[in-house]
Amino acid sequence: MMMKKATLIFAMAAFAILFTRQAMAQTSGQTATSYPYALGLKFGGYENGISGKYFMQSDVALEGILGFRKHGLVVTGLWEKHQTAFNVPELKFYYGGGAHIGAVGSGYYKRFNGDEDYYDSSSILLGADGVLGLEYIIPNAPIAVSLDLNPRVELARGTFFDIAPGLGLKYTF
Repeated sequence: MMMKKATLIFAMAAFAILFTRQAMAQTSGQTATSYPYALGLKFGGYENGISGKYFMQSDVALEGILGFRKHGLVVTGLWEKHQTAFNVPELKFYYGGGAHIGAVGSGYYKRFNGDEDYYDSSSILLGADGVLGLEYIIPNAPIAVSLDLNPRVELARGTFFDIAPGLGLKYTF
């Protein structure tokens, strides 16, 4: 619990600092429909955490998520392809895939489909992830909001498939 509070305080402080710097730099020429980097918060079906996104090309990005979950921590890396959705320049459709690795302690864990799984000891998590979503970049503001679905195949605890929604709030710079 203390770790979650410290992470939240750190994330809010980082947002405040970045927002101030971005507001002063708005006249530097960055358009409302593109950004090279983003830092934000991700709220998902399994983990909530900090996310970072880096565009390698105008339509291809890498996203990393440091997710905190009940008695555990998961690191996820995703490759994402972005394209304009519904002819709205600020709205991007994205899809891609990646992998996750992490660890959890013993206890009951709910899968997104409602079933519970009991871990009788600490366990490693390892698997493949997918992502399919929409991201809206707020015009004249350094903020992007995303909503996505994250299918996941867990391999280390016995193979199972699950899917969970995700909500992201990112500061772009």
